[in-house]
Amino acid sequence: MIRLQLQINLAYTVQEPGADFFFYIHAACTQHQQVPFENLTVSPDSAQWDIQLSHNVGQRCLRLRAQAGPLKLQYNATVEMEHHMADPASIPEVPVHQLPLDVLTYIYPSRYCQSDRLAYFAVQEFGNLPMGYVRAQAICQWVRQHVTFRSNTSSGTTAAIDTLVERVGVCRDFAHLMIALCRACNMPARFVTGTDYGADPALGPPDFHAYVEVYLGNRWYLFDPSGTAIPMGMMRLATGRDAADVAFSTIFGGVMSEPPRIQVLVDHNEERQWKWPEHTQLALSTA
Repeated sequence: MIRLQLQINLAYTVQEPGADFFFYIHAACTQHQQVPFENLTVSPDSAQWDIQLSHNVGQRCLRLRAQAGPLKLQYNATVEMEHHMADPASIPEVPVHQLPLDVLTYIYPSRYCQSDRLAYFAVQEFGNLPMGYVRAQAICQWVRQHVTFRSNTSSGTTAAIDTLVERVGVCRDFAHLMIALCRACNMPARFVTGTDYGADPALGPPDFHAYVEVYLGNRWYLFDPSGTAIPMGMMRLATGRDAADVAFSTIFGGVMSEPPRIQVLVDHNEERQWKWPEHTQLALSTA
């Protein structure tokens, strides 16, 4: 088991006449990820908020209305992950006609993942590779090798085609490109938000992180195309078709924001079998 202690601090200055926020900052509850403890503090007390369970993978949306002035949130959680692990060579692709209906939506093009426009490129580049996990891994490695990670190189309008052309971006851009290429090869793929445990401090302070899950062998397996984090330490916050579905914050109104402050600590205890997250050659799933 991987047991993590998560703390997220967010700070804003809200302008008149106030603003509406939708946050995906709660750790999701799934079959392989549990949250035995969590606490949310919102200041000032006048802010109106509630938490709604989303239809997707045990995730929750914090909906908040704040008046003009300072707004601060602190979320603390204990997150426990039991990974399903498998030999990559043993994981096949699922034929399209056998896909569950709730998975089928992740094979279609979406706002940031224009798989229909990348179909020719994807088939030329990956169409002759062996089908299965190994092909998804090949796409992941291709994206990692051909796109350079660089902060402040993309915007809220940057999509997979832009990243393919410009060959530079941040984690969300790597994720969008891999998702689009997988979908173009008829592999359902989706966008997942979490935190970047294990990232090189040279990239900056701990931050939110975007990674990918591909539906293979009747299970969602995770991939980190940017290669910036340790996959075994990536907890799930929210899951969607692309970043438009699950941005950590969506804001309606005039707001000035401070950079998020995030801390993830590992509870390591050999007697309780709480392990350190580490890189592995095995395929991982927490869905």
